[in-house]
Amino acid sequence: MLWVAIIGLVMTVLAVAVAGRRALFLYKLATVGPPAPERLEYARTHAGEEIKAQLVEVFGQKKLLKWTPSGVAHFFVMWAFFILLTVYVEAYGAIVQGAITGRPDFHIPLIGQWAVLGFLQDFIAVACLLGLVAFAAIRIKNSPKTLGRGSRFTGSHLGGAWLVLFMIFNIIWTLFLARGAAAANGNSPYSSGAFVSLALGDVLPRSSLLEEIALLLHIGFMLVFLVIVVNSKHLHIFTAPLNVLFSRRPDGLGGAPELRVDGKPVDFEDEDLDAERLGRGKIGDTTWKGFLDFYSCTECGRCQSQCPAWNTDKPLSPKMLILDQRDHAFKVAPYLLAGADTSHADTDVLALLEKPLVGEDGVIHPDVLWSCTNCGACVEQCPVDIEHIDHILDMRRYQVMVESSFPSEAGVMVKNLENKGNPWGMSEMKRADWIEELATSVDGQGFEVQLIDEKMPEDTEYLFWVGCAGALEDRAKKTTKAVAELLHIAGVKFAVLGPMEACSGDPARRLGMEYLFNMLAQQNIETLNEAGVKKIVATCPHCFNTLANEYPQLGGTYEVVHHTQLLAKLVDEGKLTPITPIEEKITYHDPCFLGRHNKVYSQPRDIMSKVPGVQTQEMHRHKDRGFCCGAGGARMWMEERIGKRINTERVDEALTTNPDTVSTACPFCMVMLGDAINEKKNNGEAKESLEVVDVAQLLIKSVKTPT
Repeated sequence: MLWVAIIGLVMTVLAVAVAGRRALFLYKLATVGPPAPERLEYARTHAGEEIKAQLVEVFGQKKLLKWTPSGVAHFFVMWAFFILLTVYVEAYGAIVQGAITGRPDFHIPLIGQWAVLGFLQDFIAVACLLGLVAFAAIRIKNSPKTLGRGSRFTGSHLGGAWLVLFMIFNIIWTLFLARGAAAANGNSPYSSGAFVSLALGDVLPRSSLLEEIALLLHIGFMLVFLVIVVNSKHLHIFTAPLNVLFSRRPDGLGGAPELRVDGKPVDFEDEDLDAERLGRGKIGDTTWKGFLDFYSCTECGRCQSQCPAWNTDKPLSPKMLILDQRDHAFKVAPYLLAGADTSHADTDVLALLEKPLVGEDGVIHPDVLWSCTNCGACVEQCPVDIEHIDHILDMRRYQVMVESSFPSEAGVMVKNLENKGNPWGMSEMKRADWIEELATSVDGQGFEVQLIDEKMPEDTEYLFWVGCAGALEDRAKKTTKAVAELLHIAGVKFAVLGPMEACSGDPARRLGMEYLFNMLAQQNIETLNEAGVKKIVATCPHCFNTLANEYPQLGGTYEVVHHTQLLAKLVDEGKLTPITPIEEKITYHDPCFLGRHNKVYSQPRDIMSKVPGVQTQEMHRHKDRGFCCGAGGARMWMEERIGKRINTERVDEALTTNPDTVSTACPFCMVMLGDAINEKKNNGEAKESLEVVDVAQLLIKSVKTPT
């Protein structure tokens, strides 16, 4: 047995050395870029939340279990890695004890002869084998060769995946061979419980040589697997828990992260600010958290399968966005690690080093970058908490503020924001027009909407943040009037800023124009603080998200609710009572910035459920898998020239429910879905009576008794 111990230990030392060298390389590569101190600080100060995240996402596999049967298969394979560590303790103990005493009958102290442990080891190994079968079947069924773009594995490194499945299979069968041989020789620590191993022991011959060879094979396959893992996408076995640990909470959605240089938030008034360092212009500008994203990608394609851009034949695949950056980083890694010294680089490598991160011939094509709607479907579905939107925003920031390279139509929007404080370029005085329209349209009994002069009146509970669309876009103004009237009926005191309100800055920030966002946000924060605003209700999810999640970055902290949240509360309290039946079949579209970004799914549905006569029918893709309307990420102001229009795809899905009405809770969604429905009507593909309305419009229609 001595020779087995020597060979086993030598193999282990060599494999650990090779894997350790790779791990050191990966660490050095990840830390060539700027730091991310905010990630470390958050994890340190929110230890309880991070422990919960590890238990739920890593050990509980919460996100993966949304995808069955692949989630269930992964759950058992993942737990096999943890539980079967005890088998390797037994294997190493056996070869060492066998070398010393001549009898490899080692058992783990205290628990090593417990039948429950033996059963658990064999059970999880069998479950792992079944998981491998499931994985193989899923990959064959969803092969890119047969499904093309429809396969979530399109673009993934398929050969490496099959190799890993093969290696795990080798680990499992050698495990049973070694344990069966030990049982046959009377060296098994278990007299019961290990049902497969003991059954094999009954049929295998007594042979010390067989047991020794099986132990070496088992350990050898594990060590080869270790080396493969640290050099493949299965590196996520080690990096995914770290990526979850340092991800943004609660889930990498909601507010966009601050623009940072060298780990510090950018102060645009700093005279020493190097404008060339804004955003991400090269792969070396990626923080270590960005590299953790690269290392953690499992290439599962769940993000790709949910992406509205990819599903409408655009070039953006969130998965490939990460993989292309990762592959490029590995190609130029020796020179990133060497700093600026490229004196020994050959011509091909120099060309690779000079390749722009974003460009026609860059690592990321501009069409990929600008196809993103920031809907968050990729981040929501990623089982290892990769933050695709953060990567896109960082690259957009560099393109916009340093390269001045972005779609021309967005330039018009930027100028309008700069000059008029709204994307449409309309006079700020028009922000109060809806108030006069409301006063003359409410059954001849108008009511006064309080317009803030300097300070919020003392008896006013909410500032009603109307938003640019809600004040200036005709369809969205209907929602504004409905919400104002409902608050009036419920006795909720509110006021509006009118001409003093400027764009929240969401379109600018999501475009990458951080400077303009900063300017608009600070202007609004100053206005809100001087007025003494504490509580805000907003009808636009983009404004809602910005005010609630991004303004605190600049010192503007308020209690912000979306109008559906407030209206649902008022209905529950009996302050609003839907009476008039609305005999319609309605399908609800989840706005991305209300649903996925802020987890407001139930309140709009609760409101509709309280309206008599309403029959609701969910679309196939809804709630956290809801499909975008196409307006987010500043796409509202950019032409959609590639593939099928996202709003058309969403309306096609809505039409499958044969609705009388499509409801939503976002002015952008109303515009996008309304435009697509009008196009369908013109083509005779939708009934003329079909319309898009806000949930508030449904509620006011039911609350008001017909005259």
